[in-house]
Amino acid sequence: MTTKTISSIELARIAEEAARGAGALALEGFRSKGMSIDEKANFHDLVTVYDVRAEQFIRGVVEKELPDSRIVGEEGGASGAGDVTWFIDPIDGTSNFARGIALWAVCIGAAVDGEVVAGVVYDPVADNMFVADERGAFLNGEDLRSEGATTPERATVLASFPLPRDLVHLRAEALEAYAELEDTYSHVRDLGSSAITLTHVAAGWADAVFSFEASPWDVAAPAFILKRAGGIYRTYGGGEQLPGASDHLNRHYYGTVAGAVFPHIESLMRLQSTRPVPSVFSDN
Repeated sequence: MTTKTISSIELARIAEEAARGAGALALEGFRSKGMSIDEKANFHDLVTVYDVRAEQFIRGVVEKELPDSRIVGEEGGASGAGDVTWFIDPIDGTSNFARGIALWAVCIGAAVDGEVVAGVVYDPVADNMFVADERGAFLNGEDLRSEGATTPERATVLASFPLPRDLVHLRAEALEAYAELEDTYSHVRDLGSSAITLTHVAAGWADAVFSFEASPWDVAAPAFILKRAGGIYRTYGGGEQLPGASDHLNRHYYGTVAGAVFPHIESLMRLQSTRPVPSVFSDN
């Protein structure tokens, strides 16, 4: 098999195989006693031995199935070269995983010529497999449609709450922005995982999601799933909406179910994307 001839369906199959195996491996450690937990950038940014093991497993599957690939992983960085680039987050929601909170997932996205063409998000605890390729989006093999509330007073919004590092710079404004969200929307929730939040919107379990601090491995797969499910995914920079082809590379994103328009969130996205200081809201 060569990367010149492989289809998005085959890329999704490889990703699904890798995600299911990595999820099973991580699930063995979930809520286990004495788990090794280390800090990366700071005490908000954690890594466990299962993050590393799960990524190694995924890399092994990809390298066996498609050796001429470039792999970009959260834990292992970039390696290899080829027409297909794989974006891997072995455990998206590590803080949840480390504390025994059942909101985390395995994310694998595949991009060709800079554009994501296949994505898989696997939630091992719920045994939910989200897959997207050229055919559409699927949840456990069934067609997936992003349908939900389209008016603010009915909408559930998923977004991270202000974190300590954000409040150092914009405490009053951050708290005011959060209060406005609570005043405008039916519910505002923080689930602690980009993959979980984006796939919740893809499934219509929530209606909107936004973040000001995403990495490619966080969003390549779930953003593609949302779009293939008919939802809306936009990114912002410098106060403007950015082109969509490589939107997994942009840090500020906003997604909704099909047909929803929430001007309040869009205005907040435009404002925050102009600021050089840390964002008001950040992912865990």
